[in-house]
Amino acid sequence: MVTTIEEAKPLEFTPAVERATAAAYDRLKNVIPDVEWPVHAPYIAAINELKRERNAILLVHNYQTPEIFHGVADYAGDSLGLAQEGAETDADVIVLCGVRFMAETAKILSFDKTVLIPDLGAGCSLAASITGEDVRQLKKRHPGVPVVTYVNTYADVRAETDICCTSANAVKVVESLGVDRVIFLPDAYLGRYVATQTDVELILWDGTCEVHERFSAEEIRDYRKAYPGIHIIAHPECPPEVLAEVDFVGSTSGMIKHVGETQPKQVVMITECSMSDNVAVEYPEVDFIRPCNLCPHMKRITLPKILHSLRHLEYEISLERDVAERASASLERMLEVGRN
Repeated sequence: MVTTIEEAKPLEFTPAVERATAAAYDRLKNVIPDVEWPVHAPYIAAINELKRERNAILLVHNYQTPEIFHGVADYAGDSLGLAQEGAETDADVIVLCGVRFMAETAKILSFDKTVLIPDLGAGCSLAASITGEDVRQLKKRHPGVPVVTYVNTYADVRAETDICCTSANAVKVVESLGVDRVIFLPDAYLGRYVATQTDVELILWDGTCEVHERFSAEEIRDYRKAYPGIHIIAHPECPPEVLAEVDFVGSTSGMIKHVGETQPKQVVMITECSMSDNVAVEYPEVDFIRPCNLCPHMKRITLPKILHSLRHLEYEISLERDVAERASASLERMLEVGRN
């Protein structure tokens, strides 16, 4: 990949930049070392100024680093929520700070807007585990069985899907179909968790998230030994033996809500590292013990790359209209379940 000018030559930390980013610094000073702020602040100031000039918004996922999440985001949250926010704005340009399938979701819901991702290499092991052709073959093998697909997939997969789901609503979506069997794609661990919550038989695909699959039950037990009384919460994309050891299992938004409602003295969130950093900003009185599993794809998104993306309108997400429309239909069916 070509190194951009923004990446090669750091911007200057001036008194004007310091003033422009003072509010962000006050918010982040407990999670970002003082020595790092003069590096981040000039990019934060430049990005926020350029957003206004471009009539652009930044949609930032929970797994982005704090300087991005709290410094430049117009909307922050989980992937579907971001795309929905993007569709409701009058911005001309959407910059998705996350991974490619999330940018595709934003494009699906805002087809006529310019949707950018700062690094085309920001992929996902789970989304890459299955293709639209794989889904077509599964449907041939199991005729008449409806397909439920996790939104953490590419548009071609969702275009072959009867209905999408999130980790938060997966059980509700599965049971909404009123059938005895469904094909559930592509996360096998999420599927196994859903299977414990419903009598519907799930036909699973062997896909996993490379971040969540690395956690182990032994690691959870080690946390309890090292930090007596610690509260442990995990995402359902983790292996079943991990979920059996924790105090609470929930989606990304569910985990955040749980911390806010319970206010544990000490907590570890068994998910991507940066999420703990970002939630810690909201709850400074809670002691967050950070897990060490980083998503290498999320970390491809940096402040310099975001600035480059806005300046040069790179890299644009394009989808065939037919694929986008069919993928949108599967999302709309899911949202209809939520409205009922």
